[in-house]
Amino acid sequence: MKAKQKIAIYINSLSGGGAERVTSYLLPYLVNKGHDVVLVLTEEKLAYPVPQEVPIHFLAKSKEKESGVLKLLKLPWLAFKYARFLKKENITHSFSLLTRPCYVNIMARWFTKHPYKLIISERNFPSMQYGGNGVQAKINRFLVNRLYSKADLVISNAKASAVDLVENFGVSEERTKTIYNPIDIDKIAAINKRDGFFDPNYINAVSIGRLVPEKNHNLLLDALVPFKNLRLYIFGEGELRPQLESKIKNLGLDNQVFLMGFENNPFQYLKTADFFLFGSLNEGFPNVLLEAMCCGLPIISTNCKSGPDEMLELKESRTDDIMFTDYGILTPVNHLECMQKALDYVLNHPEFLDNCKPNLHRRVQDFKREPILEEYRKIILA
Repeated sequence: MKAKQKIAIYINSLSGGGAERVTSYLLPYLVNKGHDVVLVLTEEKLAYPVPQEVPIHFLAKSKEKESGVLKLLKLPWLAFKYARFLKKENITHSFSLLTRPCYVNIMARWFTKHPYKLIISERNFPSMQYGGNGVQAKINRFLVNRLYSKADLVISNAKASAVDLVENFGVSEERTKTIYNPIDIDKIAAINKRDGFFDPNYINAVSIGRLVPEKNHNLLLDALVPFKNLRLYIFGEGELRPQLESKIKNLGLDNQVFLMGFENNPFQYLKTADFFLFGSLNEGFPNVLLEAMCCGLPIISTNCKSGPDEMLELKESRTDDIMFTDYGILTPVNHLECMQKALDYVLNHPEFLDNCKPNLHRRVQDFKREPILEEYRKIILA
């Protein structure tokens, strides 16, 4: 008789974020399909609802801002606790998302002979996310190198990330799978747009992202300087707010760039803006681009690793010029001249943005929530 399947989904918390949103979609989907599921967390933050049928097991109740050293030292302890949990609950399939839960998921096999299918989800482009010469970066590179190849399956949310794991971190191609992030198209479609917010005397762009170095808002500010008829509304909070506020003032952009803070419902603004502007240095799979596309908003973005070129179906990458797609324009990473060239083009060719809009509606269907969740279900339980 086949053993009853029981799935553990392990993530740090259910605070805001792409992996957390995928988890919040996956839990009720698996329950509705009749599966026995338990959610495992190491932090208490719950920004998303959890179905009543899904018990929550706190492997720890860690503080959000623990030091890197403490996080490293706690890995074997968490792995030991997780191994005991897997055996006690007779878990048959363990699926983890984000770096530390993936480490713990794999290391748990050191402490138990209990058989379980071990699936992890890498949400970043590892060579860049764990690049650099800092101690933390070196430790993460070492752990990814030593651990990820031991997983039964590594799911990436972009093809470029999967290739990076194979070429640079010793993961066999047969043990990788790419599943894009899902988007709730119907939910976004039901959100009312914010009429009358933007001044029609300007071209109005929106950007969404934490105010941190890797999002590279400095590039966007520098790029805007020549374009007096362009306004940019940046949604997000972070450590760089004071520096960005000072730069906006020094560049004379007070009437053109607005730091809007964190916004629960950015879709109301996306639906009435002219285009979405993004300058990131590196990504795993930037959900904000997908959300903007779902709102019918053409994209002007850096061609950072990874995600934008796959979302926008770029046919040929360049490092010295702008790249046109059916959904907008990509530019080389951190290339001011090319970003300004892209802005100049869309400001002088409004028909390009208009022509992108019907293509956007077609493309986002490829990221529809239910088919992607079913793909997750089949892969986890295969």
